[in-house]
Amino acid sequence: MRVKTATIKSVALNRRKRCLEIVSGKRAMSLPLTRLAVRPSVKDPIVSVVVDPELGRQAITYLLASGKGDSVHLDAFLEYNRDPDFLRQAALHQLTVEAIRLVEKKSLSKHEIVRRLNTSPSQLYRLLDSSNSSKSIDEMVRLLAVLGYRLEWSLVRDVA
Repeated sequence: MRVKTATIKSVALNRRKRCLEIVSGKRAMSLPLTRLAVRPSVKDPIVSVVVDPELGRQAITYLLASGKGDSVHLDAFLEYNRDPDFLRQAALHQLTVEAIRLVEKKSLSKHEIVRRLNTSPSQLYRLLDSSNSSKSIDEMVRLLAVLGYRLEWSLVRDVA
């Protein structure tokens, strides 16, 4: 199962709030200008901002009066606005990358990992596929346990 990739419908520059505002799906999000890699200033303001069709409408491109500019991906808006689905997928991706590294590092054969997980080889390969977003964090925790590692959730941070 593939997750449908979201696109940006529109973008606007809010000079009063000093942020970029986008609409993606049914959700409106903003990103402060201070979070941009190429920052505008009073002497070098943003003169143009558009949804970039060359980037699959998944990013916006802005241009400053000086001619400098940059693109900002939808992920930057999702991360800044603490989108729960995006954060879940980012955590799942990190766990997958770590599991791939540990499988390569451990001396256990994939057949033995499959046996200990009580699953099929194709399921193991789905767990080790970083583009597969239909797996659960629980399945990744089980895989890490089979590899001889445990995931500690002892650190909870306030993001506000």
